[in-house]
Amino acid sequence: MLLLRRLQYCKLVVADFAAALLAWAGFFPLRKYLLHEVTAAYFTRAMVAEFAGAALLIATFWTLLYTLLGLYRDVFRKSRLSEIIRLARISVLGVVVIFFGLLLDDGVNSYQLYYKTVTAYYVLHFMLTAVLHTWAVSSVQHLVRSGQISFPALLVGSNALALNTSRELQRTGKHLGLRLVGFVPIGEVINPELASELPAPGTYAQLPTLVQDLQIEQVIIAIEPSEHQRIQEILALLEGVPARISILPDLYQMLLGSVKVNHLFGTPLIEIKQDLLPLWQQVVKRGLDVATSAVFIVGGSWLYLFTAAMVRASSPGPVFYRQERIGKNGVPFYIIKFRSMYVNSERLGPALSSDHDPRITKWGRFMRKVRLDEFPQFWNVLKGDMSLVGPRPERRFFIEQIVKTAPHYRHLHRVRPGLTSLGQVKYGYAETVSQMVERLKFDILYIENMSLAMDFRVMLYTLKIILEGRGK
Repeated sequence: MLLLRRLQYCKLVVADFAAALLAWAGFFPLRKYLLHEVTAAYFTRAMVAEFAGAALLIATFWTLLYTLLGLYRDVFRKSRLSEIIRLARISVLGVVVIFFGLLLDDGVNSYQLYYKTVTAYYVLHFMLTAVLHTWAVSSVQHLVRSGQISFPALLVGSNALALNTSRELQRTGKHLGLRLVGFVPIGEVINPELASELPAPGTYAQLPTLVQDLQIEQVIIAIEPSEHQRIQEILALLEGVPARISILPDLYQMLLGSVKVNHLFGTPLIEIKQDLLPLWQQVVKRGLDVATSAVFIVGGSWLYLFTAAMVRASSPGPVFYRQERIGKNGVPFYIIKFRSMYVNSERLGPALSSDHDPRITKWGRFMRKVRLDEFPQFWNVLKGDMSLVGPRPERRFFIEQIVKTAPHYRHLHRVRPGLTSLGQVKYGYAETVSQMVERLKFDILYIENMSLAMDFRVMLYTLKIILEGRGK
């Protein structure tokens, strides 16, 4: 089954690569014809070798572009019409890049020839890609609908709503390849018809183990949407599991427009986002992290030396302060700061700082106001422990207290923690656990709206706070 699935990804890639290759093969002589350059000299062995190399390069470019723009994600649940529309848009972008990179230096006497060549290439490439890509998608859909490829699904819920959902999924789920393997009861009341139709392999408290043991690929939560606390608990339990997670909506959520239908005949579901950023934005975000950190570390070396000297002069002790924090996927790492407190300030145990904290040195208070103490964290960003923008990392001691009140705090561990965050710029530093919980809503808001534009706004706001000296 795993090999069959991998072959479907290969099928789409090969189809798109072949379409791009054929499109350039057809466009190359067409362009020469449109530019009135067709002579016997163009059909030499050297020309053929040059053409073959260019065609392979162009086909590779298109394949990489499709990959970065997420065309090969979730290949088993694609809509052919949606794919054609996406291809039309992506083809515009790709043709523009190729035009400025390869075609702009064509010696032409009229701009109309540019328009002709670019339009001809766009039409040729899009038509060939649409045909081959649609064939590949249709082939994959046939395997899903025939049951040759399926996805084990687990239903969470045990009332009449869960029963109706189960029957609807068994009727319409084949379009998405869903295969219900059981249900997880919630509460003491279990619908007898549901129990007779599906096995119950365990309780909802065992969900992470059940997902792993049964190799579940989709979890569908079918309990009353009004049970917010219970849904919160379930989502907290499922944090970090590899399965897709969907929630059955109510009418109010449908009216809000938060419901996604994966297929025309599919069951309407609210799907918990797994991929918070498109692949190309992930690549750009990491690239900006590395480039910015390297520039600050190298270009700001004089500032690091000056700050280190001031820390050393402000009080006895080391220049840097290392402390364990919890990062992406709950993995611990050591955050690095310029020391802003006296040595052994936490000899009585972990404690949050406050406005008039006597543990902070005079120079440390100034560093905190302009965020100078955070500068060594560019090394954490360069290493990949952190990002420029993301929720601020916390210590395990405080996380254990936060999740007692807000179990959805673990949602923050889906992303790299940040040097700055929306919670930090909108709320500020938290002095108590209750304030940490209050600040949490801003970090959740950031994660649900992650984008490069959002990161840019957060960094601008952070710069404003630094210039105004409003840190603490």
